[in-house]
Amino acid sequence: MKYYVNASVAVSGDGSEERPFRTIQEAADVAVAGDEVLVAPGIYREDVNPKNAGTEEARIVYKSVEPRAAVITGAEPAKGWVKVAAGDPVAEDAKDFDGVYMLRVSNSLFADGNPFTTLVSGDWFIATMIAHTGDVFLNGKSMYEVTDKDGVFHPVKSKASWDRDFSVYTWYTEQDKAANETVILANFGAFDPNVENVEISARRHCFYPAEEGIGYITLSGFKVTEAATQWAPPTALQEGMIGPHWSKGWIIEDCEVSESKCSGISLGKYLQPNNDNKWLHWKYKDGTQTERDCICQAQYEGWTKERIGSHTIRNCDIHDCGQTGIVGHLGGVFSVIENNHIHHINNKQNLAGAEIGGIKMHAAIDVQIRNNHIHNCTRGLWLDWQAQGTRVTGNLFHDNTLPFDYLLESREGMQAIGEDIFIEVSHGPSLIDNNILLSDRSLKLATQGVAVVHNLIAGSLAAVGTGTDNGAKTLSSPRYTPYHVPHRTEVAGFMTFLHGDARFYNNIFIQKPKRARLAGMEAFYQEHPEMKGWDDGNVTVGTKPYDGYPTVEEWKAEFEGYCGMGSEPSDRYYMHLPVWTDGNVFLAGAKPYDKEQHFLTDDPEHPQEIRLSLTEADGRWTLETNAFEVAGKLAEAAAAQAEAEAAEGTEADPVCWLIDSDTLGMAFEPEERFENPDGSTIFFDTDYYGNSREEYFAGPFAEKKSVYEL
Repeated sequence: MKYYVNASVAVSGDGSEERPFRTIQEAADVAVAGDEVLVAPGIYREDVNPKNAGTEEARIVYKSVEPRAAVITGAEPAKGWVKVAAGDPVAEDAKDFDGVYMLRVSNSLFADGNPFTTLVSGDWFIATMIAHTGDVFLNGKSMYEVTDKDGVFHPVKSKASWDRDFSVYTWYTEQDKAANETVILANFGAFDPNVENVEISARRHCFYPAEEGIGYITLSGFKVTEAATQWAPPTALQEGMIGPHWSKGWIIEDCEVSESKCSGISLGKYLQPNNDNKWLHWKYKDGTQTERDCICQAQYEGWTKERIGSHTIRNCDIHDCGQTGIVGHLGGVFSVIENNHIHHINNKQNLAGAEIGGIKMHAAIDVQIRNNHIHNCTRGLWLDWQAQGTRVTGNLFHDNTLPFDYLLESREGMQAIGEDIFIEVSHGPSLIDNNILLSDRSLKLATQGVAVVHNLIAGSLAAVGTGTDNGAKTLSSPRYTPYHVPHRTEVAGFMTFLHGDARFYNNIFIQKPKRARLAGMEAFYQEHPEMKGWDDGNVTVGTKPYDGYPTVEEWKAEFEGYCGMGSEPSDRYYMHLPVWTDGNVFLAGAKPYDKEQHFLTDDPEHPQEIRLSLTEADGRWTLETNAFEVAGKLAEAAAAQAEAEAAEGTEADPVCWLIDSDTLGMAFEPEERFENPDGSTIFFDTDYYGNSREEYFAGPFAEKKSVYEL
């Protein structure tokens, strides 16, 4: 059955095409498996709560009949602003009143809780300022909350914001308890808030079922915006503006998702009342332990492949959210995130903590993250814990390390400067292939069990061999994280980290010129190795951070002649795991691992200049570089040398060849191959575009060109 919704009708009807409902919620109350809800262009100020689930064979589809013309918003219009003048009590002793207005709002507006009295809080949130879940929006863009009235009357450009000019549009809130009103004071500069489109947050979500298990829903073609979402750590009920709320089989497609206070889309955890932000509220167990507890609790409360996950997020434009574009823990397993544009996440820098990124996922078991464009986020992709069977393929990453030097001025450490991909305390197998990684730091690898294949890498590898302990002051504090039965959720065991167990095949590494501030921070860490608890500060490109790690032959030799109990004590079970390398190319001063095998490099004393630029015009992105031409010449020279050696009777190994799952083998701890979610073999015989590789050559492209349309 088809139901029709149109916000412009005067009176709500029965949902027929002739007499449509006025609200999406009316349709959501009655739609059942196999039904389609068609929504006309308009603004829908509601928190849609789907009441019924679809099935795998008969989904419930909610569709905007005109792409992104139906807007579901968590905000309400803010009318009746009064300009503040000298002598007004609210002005106190302020001397500058230009652009400052006041609004009084009855608290009866906030049926779902008042976001202007609700503070952003939760585990791993750094409360550097008092931030409310509410926001004030000027023409669709969130303004900047300040903690006192002076910040409204005398706004100062933020030193942390990526958009400093807009950061002077500030607001402050307090309560008039006697009148039961929310009072908002705001500086609109030259804008008149009674003329412009000014809105305030009023709802926690936009499309989110109140009950668990409402699966097999499709949300297609909507613009979803301006909800007062709460901080979403892995140990809490993870909410977003949109979310399946602990169910299976959602499709979120062709949507624009923006201006969530915290997270745009959540594939996250359900509510565990006994362990909801427990670290914040009950300090006696460390957050790492409460997270282990919540994983085990989910296990015995029904977290299985048959019930949870297998969602799809595709073709969405996700931007300008305060914490994450997509967040998830446990609930996102076996999902596909593809063809999305994720950008400008956490750029206001008014929220801080260990749960921020374009995508931030815990337990991304068998999640496929492919063909996305992720940029201008304070961290591009963060895979935290249990990135087992996770594959990141065919994505474009750039500008995910703080891109403006002024943002680095107050940074004493490297932990929060960002990178394209961060994999943290996972045992793998985690696969990164056919990506373009252009930020100053490409991969932060405080982890093990990673394979990096056929990528273009123009940033450094950071945190190799560090970042896996909890950071106790004097005592040992290793983090034990779970690994799982292959392609399942069941926990197979817990283990800490030996580091290594890493594979690098057929990548091109390019050393871009180091930004002065980053180079200085790198030098500081090199001089002060005791500061490397969370991050080594490396901005030198290449596999060199793995210097000293054993090859597989060296590692296996440690066990030769070992007969178990009664043997001489050794470190064989606690040493670094091996590193495999082959077919990599190092350009412009990028540096190989000290035991790198079968690699190509230009003259390290006189490296050839490599041009590398990414430009955008009319929404189309173009990569221009001579790297593939230079690498091609190096490969031709190596091939000629190999041919000459063969003619002399010396057998020479090829520099590059077809890599597959058998080449990569299995991640050490879970003993699981680098393979497809169905257990089949991956052959790396196609490139970034999906084109077949006629010959095997380093990097993400099958063709050696100077210009690539992305």
